[in-house]
Amino acid sequence: MTMAGPTSHSFTSQRLRLHYADWGNAGAPPLLLLHGGRDHCRSWDWTAQQLRRDWHVIAPDWRGHGDSAWSPDGEYGSMAYVYDLAQLVHQQGLAPVTIVAHSMGGSIALRYAGLYPDNVRKLVAIEGLGPSPAMLAKRQAEDFAARQRGWIEAKRAAAARLPRRYANIDEALARMKSENSFLSDEQARHLTIHGVNHNEDGTCSWKFDNYLHLPWISDTPQDQMEALWQRITCPTLLLYGEKSWASNPQADGRAVHFANAEVVTFPDAGHWLHHDRFDLFMATIVRFLSDALAAA
Repeated sequence: MTMAGPTSHSFTSQRLRLHYADWGNAGAPPLLLLHGGRDHCRSWDWTAQQLRRDWHVIAPDWRGHGDSAWSPDGEYGSMAYVYDLAQLVHQQGLAPVTIVAHSMGGSIALRYAGLYPDNVRKLVAIEGLGPSPAMLAKRQAEDFAARQRGWIEAKRAAAARLPRRYANIDEALARMKSENSFLSDEQARHLTIHGVNHNEDGTCSWKFDNYLHLPWISDTPQDQMEALWQRITCPTLLLYGEKSWASNPQADGRAVHFANAEVVTFPDAGHWLHHDRFDLFMATIVRFLSDALAAA
C-alpha cells in the first residue's frame, strides 16, 4: 500500500509564518531536507519517500518560498535564513538533527552547523559552499558603492515587476524544463504543480517572491565563513555535479577548511544532482547516513 503524503504545518520566526511538510514517523530520529533558492519543500518528495520509514523527515519552505510567508520588506539576507533554521530546530526540539540540503539550503545548513556544532549529527550539502574563490575575487574587485547602487536599482526594478503569469500548467512546465534539461517529464511536472499558485483569472505564477532575484548585498565575510566551516564537527558530505556551473571545492581549495568532510562528484549531473542522478544520490546518502541512524 502506498504511504500517505506529508502533512502541512507551520512555525513562527521573526513574526513570519513559515511552512514545513512533515512526513510522519515522529519516534524516529529527525532529518531535515532543506531546498535551494526559488525552490520549494516538495522538491524533496522522492527523497522523503525513500527515507521516511527510518527517519522523521521534515522539509521546510524557506521564507519567501513555497507556502511560507514573504518578508514584508523584501529582505532575504543569509542570517535571516540561519535564524529561521535555528528556530525550527529549537521550537521542534530536533537537536541533534541530521540535515540534507541543496544549494542555498546547503549554505545555510553549513553556517548553522558551524554556529551550533553540537546540534548537527551529520550533514549532506549539495553544492552549498556559495560563490567560488574566483567569483568572490571578482566581486571584491568591484567598487563597493557601485555594487550597492546596483542593488538599489535591482530592488527598485523588482518592486515594479509583477509576477509572471503563465496561461496554464503546461506553459509553466515548459519553463521549468528549460531551466534543467536533466529533469524527466514526471519530475518537471511534480516540481511545477507544487511550485505555482493559481491566480483568479486561471493563470499560474511561481510561489516564490520576486525579490529573491536580488543579489545578497552583504554577507558573512569569507574569512568568517571559512572559520565557521572549520568549526563544523559532524561528518560532512559535499556533493557536486560533474556538469554543474558550481565550483568543486576539491579543485578550488575550499575543502581544506573542513575537518571531517568528503567531496563526491556525480558524473552526468548538473546543479540539481539529487534529481539528475536520483538512484546514485540515494545510494550515496543512505550509505553515509547509516551509522548516524544506528547511533540515534
